Amino acid sequence: MSVETVTLGCRLNFAESATIARTAPNGEDWIVVNSCAVTNEAVRQTRQAIRRAHRQRPSAKILVTGCAAELEPASFVTMPGVSRVVGNARKLSSMAANDVMAPAGLLANVKSFVAVQTGCDHRCTFCSIWQARGPSLSLPFEAIRDAVARELDRGAKEIVLTGVDITDYSGGLGNLCQHLLAAEPRLKRLRLSSLDSIEIDDLLFELIAGEPRLMPHFHLSLQAGDDMILKRMRRRHSRADAVRTVERIKGARGDATIGADLIAGFPTETDAMALNSLRLLEDCDVIAAHIFPFSPRPNTPASRMPQLSGEIVKARAARLRIAAADRRGRWLESMIGTVQPLLVEGPDKGHTDNFAPVAIAGARRGQTGRALITGCDGDYLTAVWA
Repeated sequence: MSVETVTLGCRLNFAESATIARTAPNGEDWIVVNSCAVTNEAVRQTRQAIRRAHRQRPSAKILVTGCAAELEPASFVTMPGVSRVVGNARKLSSMAANDVMAPAGLLANVKSFVAVQTGCDHRCTFCSIWQARGPSLSLPFEAIRDAVARELDRGAKEIVLTGVDITDYSGGLGNLCQHLLAAEPRLKRLRLSSLDSIEIDDLLFELIAGEPRLMPHFHLSLQAGDDMILKRMRRRHSRADAVRTVERIKGARGDATIGADLIAGFPTETDAMALNSLRLLEDCDVIAAHIFPFSPRPNTPASRMPQLSGEIVKARAARLRIAAADRRGRWLESMIGTVQPLLVEGPDKGHTDNFAPVAIAGARRGQTGRALITGCDGDYLTAVWA
């Protein structure tokens, strides 16, 4: 008997799933589906995962938790195989006695996700996650430090700080990172999950410029490249703010790379507005774009705005994805012939510091070193040890 976790959505979910699996009692035959509700597609994929889990292990009991379970519990209760539906408030105590804000790490992994914060105090018009996660809550530094130490003890080579809105960390994310790096000299690779660009503090910019243990890839929650759409989304930054933030990051550290979330087909978006988002890929030098077709989530202001047709939304998302893939392909090709620091996270595969995926034959999980990039095969660079 075992507890299996199936995780959808954000890195915070992955961290929490690891805690659930680690603290679950032995002898229980459960599948825990940790759901996502960021889009309607994410909810659909959650239902699909539940059906697949029931087909593959029909004797196992299924527990559904996470954001979709918090927002739409009734829709999962009657699904075949589902024995329990648990919202976010009781997620970490669903299989064992555990505090909901206990730091979570991904067990026995080369890369470990550590939660530092949950919830959100902002009210973007397209988003229902604040309803599912509640207000912003930050873990105390001592708890985070101890969680990182436990992950390093288990053999983690890289720590990723994660949460719903980590740039809203109480006292400042830069301050947290500075104290964490000072307190834990074994921590050689610190990476950050998605950042709200308008909340990046001066101390974090200082670390970007001068701290080699902070990995130089920064994923920004940009969402759009048009000021009117940003206003209707109730985002707190302008297009110019986003461009300035990227310029400051890249000016502070020349090898920094930028990822971004972008929503295609937001209500009222005109062709000109959509082109502004398309041009943002170039203006912010985005090499890792997550493109989301707009999905009207229940009980959100954006769901009550004039909607675009599904065909237009799909076409604009496809155009963004094609442009993003072209930029990413050119970036990967530009790295051929360079020598890059590399962490091997799985058999023969890993990532460079600036988050390029690399295939390197014969590499061992957890191995680090400098690799000569020899070519590009699809979305993976190929390399040999330098």
